[in-house]
Amino acid sequence: MAHTDQTDQTMRRVLRREIAGTIGLLTDEHDFRAMRRYRSFTFHDHTAYLRQVESLLRARAAQGTHTTVALFDPDEYADFCTAAGLDADASASRARFTAELATHGPTVPYAGQPLTDLLPALVDEAVRQATWEYTSTLLARLGNCATCGEDLGRAAFTRASGLLRRVLETAPPGSRHLVCSVSGHPQETLVSVLLVDEETDGTPHIDEAEGLEFTSVLALGLATHSPGGLVMRISAPGGPDRIHGWSLRGYGLEPLTAAQVFDAYCTDAESGDLISPESNVDYCAPPDLGADRLPPGHHH
Repeated sequence: MAHTDQTDQTMRRVLRREIAGTIGLLTDEHDFRAMRRYRSFTFHDHTAYLRQVESLLRARAAQGTHTTVALFDPDEYADFCTAAGLDADASASRARFTAELATHGPTVPYAGQPLTDLLPALVDEAVRQATWEYTSTLLARLGNCATCGEDLGRAAFTRASGLLRRVLETAPPGSRHLVCSVSGHPQETLVSVLLVDEETDGTPHIDEAEGLEFTSVLALGLATHSPGGLVMRISAPGGPDRIHGWSLRGYGLEPLTAAQVFDAYCTDAESGDLISPESNVDYCAPPDLGADRLPPGHHH
């Protein structure tokens, strides 16, 4: 009997390694203070709380257990408890909310990185998801073209996808850092960043979530004819970085001249003062995207 009990305990330990976990993290002092109103939340110092979270993450990783870190928002938690009829001042309710975050909220897998690296990555993921949801909503609200019935948001997304593909296809070899900014919306200027590395065969490697967010921001700018632009910095071993730029014009991208790219990078946006150019950087006109290789735009 003792042997059977010991075997069962061993098997349960093995099974525990098969269970993935999620921890909801309060990333800043403001959110931490908001949770302190609950008596069941027993932490008193945010720094100590973060230290304990990091120790727990390391311990789980040492046991071979996978953990995902989710951004815990106290306001969303309170709304969740109200909608579900749960007692917000209970650890079980926080656990249920965290389980929901694992499915729908911004998360980052823990891979042994310091919490100082994980926190900004988690915040970036939250911003990325919020931007994607916001732009997707606005694109959906555009409805259908009154003339031809085409879905305007979908057409803009298709156009933006084609433009991004051509930007990457025509770019010189190297790692690419792209930034798309679109202004003129109820919120502040929308900005999306896309990092693209090359695979061994030269094809671009794009994170799917980052690619969707970037494309949706570009699509919104195209569909609403908003002021905006796209810049790309290319870094390759053994040579200077190259910077290309385009402005959003009509339903496409208009290439910037080398002088315009230089002015954009070497002028302070607020004061208008000149900024010293970076060393080992070339400001260049972009390659021709080839209008015949792009999906048609919607012109009604």
